[in-house]
Amino acid sequence: MQTEATDPLVLVVKRTGDVRIHTFVSSFAAGNIANATHIVETRNQLVLVDAQFLTPYARAFRDYADSLGKPIERLYLSHRHPDHWFGLGAAFSDVTAYALAETMGFIQDHGEASINDHWKLGDLVPDRIVVPKHAVSPGTETIDGVRYVFDLVTDTEIDFQLTIGLPELGVFFAQDLLYSGTHLYLTKHLDRWIRVLRGLLLSDYEVFLPGHGLPADKNEVARNVEYLSAARQAIAGGLADDAFKEFLLQRYPERRCPGIFDIYLPRLFGGASDY
Repeated sequence: MQTEATDPLVLVVKRTGDVRIHTFVSSFAAGNIANATHIVETRNQLVLVDAQFLTPYARAFRDYADSLGKPIERLYLSHRHPDHWFGLGAAFSDVTAYALAETMGFIQDHGEASINDHWKLGDLVPDRIVVPKHAVSPGTETIDGVRYVFDLVTDTEIDFQLTIGLPELGVFFAQDLLYSGTHLYLTKHLDRWIRVLRGLLLSDYEVFLPGHGLPADKNEVARNVEYLSAARQAIAGGLADDAFKEFLLQRYPERRCPGIFDIYLPRLFGGASDY
């Protein structure tokens, strides 16, 4: 991971009536992993999805949200990986945060260990933990005129992940179900993950917002299925560790953010801490 932040990419993904969907992506450079966070801007307020990882990006994301001139009604955390919730403590401690009960419990029980595990990053990570106080469950809710569909997805890139659909807008917040243009953080749940992504290919959604990389369409969803299938075959063929990494780097030279391998390989093959 690089020791200094570089400029993020900010774009408006979709405009429909009074609604604008914004995406904020941290740097693809050096060892960064292009964390993507999002804003649903409606007539009266903002709803945010995820909080960024490194403190400079979390603060820049907050600055961008504040520049829109509307109150942040709430922020949803998609899952417990620290690159999605560390930013709460850095820039969003005053914002009402929602998460799955499982995510809340993990941050409560293991948040301090997660921060300690990233000590090499120094002041790039927050010095405080913020645990969301509001649990979200599968179901629907209308917020400032927009219908949200919340779902719990288990055993894919993470054990418990929140996804959010805006069906009338054709927008789906996939977060770490989908890596757009970057290498994926792989787990042992490749079969289940592939099945979930194939389900998205049959959905009516048109815009898919990832947890890493740029907004995507169904072509990128299909490319993720292909990537996961290739990884599954490589593992079945006995590849592991550096040999596995080299296989995926050579097969997918167009994908960015190879630093993700150094994060997940010790967990996938070596039983390292899951913090």
